[in-house]
Amino acid sequence: MSAVAVNMVEDRLCVAVIAGAHGIRGDVRIKSFTADPEGLAAYGPLTDKAGAREFRIKIHGPAGGLLRAHIKGVDDRNAAEALAGVELYVERGQLPKPDEDEFYHSDLIGLRAELEDGSDYGVVHALHDFGAGDVIEIALTAGGTVVLPFTRAVVPSVDLVAGKVVIAPPEEVEAKAPEEGET
Repeated sequence: MSAVAVNMVEDRLCVAVIAGAHGIRGDVRIKSFTADPEGLAAYGPLTDKAGAREFRIKIHGPAGGLLRAHIKGVDDRNAAEALAGVELYVERGQLPKPDEDEFYHSDLIGLRAELEDGSDYGVVHALHDFGAGDVIEIALTAGGTVVLPFTRAVVPSVDLVAGKVVIAPPEEVEAKAPEEGET
């Protein structure tokens, strides 16, 4: 299973965020959430969250885990710095349809989480990828949250039509303080 990190606002998805300026000629650093980061410009013009501003970007290449790009009309460092933190959105229809067993994060957030016996477990609060694979964060019905691997073993079923995921939480190993004399 895999999930592509995007956040949805109605029929638009957040595909990137401007991380800051790069150099003095108006280039920016962009963190892309797409499967192919350097293909970001292929989606055409991007917009801000409100859909009020349009951004036409040209990718120059990777820059320390991010992308270095130029945005049409942004010609100096001050203008580029002013865009730091702006999320970039695209119409859902411009994105490829996910393959079977692939999901956009935004489609999973807010789904009911049930245990395999059908009992209520919570609600999908977030998905994260910290580099070792996707994890799913559940806001538990009983209170608190739990973060679990987003794998078929732990999440055996995702039913977008029914609005739920089935969770099979792994058995947790209980940590104990060492007995006297043990190291």
